[in-house]
Amino acid sequence: MGEIALRFVLGGTIVSLFSLGGEVFKPKTFAGIFGSAPSVALAGLTLAFAGDGAPYAAIECRSMMIGALGLIAYSGACAFAAARPGTAVWLSAGMCWLVWATVSFGLGALLHWVSAIA
Repeated sequence: MGEIALRFVLGGTIVSLFSLGGEVFKPKTFAGIFGSAPSVALAGLTLAFAGDGAPYAAIECRSMMIGALGLIAYSGACAFAAARPGTAVWLSAGMCWLVWATVSFGLGALLHWVSAIA
C-alpha cells in the first residue's frame, strides 16, 4: 500500500510540474501532452530505480523508448490512413495496429537478438 501511495504522490507531482511547463508553450494543448506520458514514465522509472536498482530501470527505460518508436510509427500510419478516405475504418485501424505491433515487437526482438550475440 505504501508503494501505491508513493506512486500517487510522485506521479501527481510530476504531472503537475509537466503541466506547469506545458502552460509556457503555445498552443495550450501542449500542457496535456507534457502532463501525461512523460510524467508517468518518470514516476515509474524513479520507483523502478529505487526499488530494483539501475539495471532494472535501464531495461524499463529501453522498453519505453521502443514503445515510443512504435507509437511514432503508429501515428504516421494513422495520418497516412486518414488521408485515404475510401478505406474502411476497421481496415485502417487494423493496419495501423499491425504497424505498431511490427515496429514495437520487431525492435524488441532485434534488440534481444543483438544483446544475445554480444
